[in-house]
Amino acid sequence: MLPSRAVAAAASPIVKPLPASDFIVHGTNAETRWEALRDVGSLVPVSKFFVRNHTSTPLLDGSAWRLRIFGSGVSRPLSLSLRDLRALPSCTVEAVIECAGNGRSFFTTQQGQPVPGTPWKLGAVGNARWRGVPLRELLRLAGVRESAVDVMPAGLDDEYVSGGVNHGRVRRPLPVSKALDDVLVAYEMNGVDLPADHGYPARLVVPGWVGIASIKWLGSLEVSSTPLHSPWDTDFYRLLGPSYPAAGTLVTSQVAKGAFELPWEATLTAGRQLLTGRAWAPGGVRRISVSTDGRTWRRATPVSGGGWTRWQIPWRATPGAHVLRVRVDDQPESAPFNTQGYLFGAVVKHPVTVV
Repeated sequence: MLPSRAVAAAASPIVKPLPASDFIVHGTNAETRWEALRDVGSLVPVSKFFVRNHTSTPLLDGSAWRLRIFGSGVSRPLSLSLRDLRALPSCTVEAVIECAGNGRSFFTTQQGQPVPGTPWKLGAVGNARWRGVPLRELLRLAGVRESAVDVMPAGLDDEYVSGGVNHGRVRRPLPVSKALDDVLVAYEMNGVDLPADHGYPARLVVPGWVGIASIKWLGSLEVSSTPLHSPWDTDFYRLLGPSYPAAGTLVTSQVAKGAFELPWEATLTAGRQLLTGRAWAPGGVRRISVSTDGRTWRRATPVSGGGWTRWQIPWRATPGAHVLRVRVDDQPESAPFNTQGYLFGAVVKHPVTVV
């Protein structure tokens, strides 16, 4: 049984304000509008950071919270308070967190392949500076065994019920090799305590992997000498479809993407424009190219690096309808289809009208 139940129920699935100028709300989720980031630096403010909830944001009592580390893969089970966690040596990491379904709607609108799920465009992603304790240090404190193979982080949000089936709390195993690499147990976001919607009191940050791996409202870490499983790796977050094995392929790392800091179906004035945007990829971005005519490509100029790359490129816009494209490294023109619409990694066609 996990400790630290919510001490109060939020009035809505998401706690923070969701102004229409910054977000598109999809039920329990909120997608960042790209135009809201145009004058924002590399770090996305908490107020504009997207929200992906399976249920509702829990309001947890940090003073009562405990992180349990247990299982056959450790020799010294631990129960850590938030004060204990903050007293350990910490580090800061700038990293992108992105929903596995980011870009899902383009399977339908660009490729004519309808898929279920939240119809994200490209706003289910954000970059922040996270501070916390490397997971490998916590595992070493707990005496991780050489026989350990999996770590199962579990959240403290409400149990997820779908189609009449109770799947329990959100949890998903990580291979111990990844857990010992670059995973962070974070308690700060952009220099402040984690906000409720983003995982208070503590969450995982798993750089380069799909967002479901970065479990929010972390309550426990089971370390096992035998493989662990949950619905979030057996039923959900698997690539299923004609190009994949019958059991599907587990979704782990993200794919490269790029986006313009423009409204969808933007209207611009004819003449000189400075197009801006951001690009990101699990292994970092090597090059960014932009097409304004659908035929030729020009290299964009990087403006800043970090978790993702901000870029810009001038454009002399002529009146009429245009489709803008940004390509990150070797992005393809189409994405392999899967029935849940995960990992859309194709070049997105962004419609713009110039007047």
